[in-house]
Amino acid sequence: MTLSLSLCDSGSLADRSKPIIFSMARLDRVKNITGLVESYAKNSKLRELVNLVVVAGYIDVKKSSDREEIAEIEKMHDLMKQYDLNGEFRWITAQTNRARNGELYRYIADTKGAFIQPAFYEAFGLTVVEAMTCGLPTFATLHGGPAEIIEHGVSGFHIDPYHPDQASELLVKFFQQCKEDPNHWNKISDGGLQRIYERYTWKIYSERLMTLAGVYSFWKYVSKLERRETRRYLEMFYILKFRDL
Repeated sequence: MTLSLSLCDSGSLADRSKPIIFSMARLDRVKNITGLVESYAKNSKLRELVNLVVVAGYIDVKKSSDREEIAEIEKMHDLMKQYDLNGEFRWITAQTNRARNGELYRYIADTKGAFIQPAFYEAFGLTVVEAMTCGLPTFATLHGGPAEIIEHGVSGFHIDPYHPDQASELLVKFFQQCKEDPNHWNKISDGGLQRIYERYTWKIYSERLMTLAGVYSFWKYVSKLERRETRRYLEMFYILKFRDL
């Protein structure tokens, strides 16, 4: 697979030998995709080290009927023009083909890139789990579920979307270190895979679900016993007080 597929997109990558940082999410304020693009655009060292690819929303503002998304689409186009991102940034419209999405993760991993989840808040972080499952070093918001999924510096990195300069510098540090020591990328990639195997496989999920179901069934049975015994106890007092013996 290559990124030259006939997807609806904007922008281009001039130097395809560079690693790619990648993000995929809805195009709204909370997901903060335009914030990621802006922080990338402002960091000249990061732009020198890596390309940026995002999969998010519509590219043609006329196709959206959502006011918030329309504002984000317009902001994205403005950022591309303001910072002259063509050649270093590619914006692909939202994809509904799950198989293709999986291939995108693996393609980015082949470039020795990374996945970025820059949301201001993320309840769980499914894309974080998907990226780590594909071996992608992952940088994700510390607000919400990803803070529990990732062990900072071991299986990925936490970033604070409210401090984008610090986040972009963390990316620079990571890719600079990978450039000097290629094994560093493998170390974080392996750490992410290990974290998934330990905590987020279907086998683990199903075992926990069965355990919880068993616990629920047990307490449901015990609760019935307790209610029955309590009713008998109250009936005894009722009979003693109100019925003739």
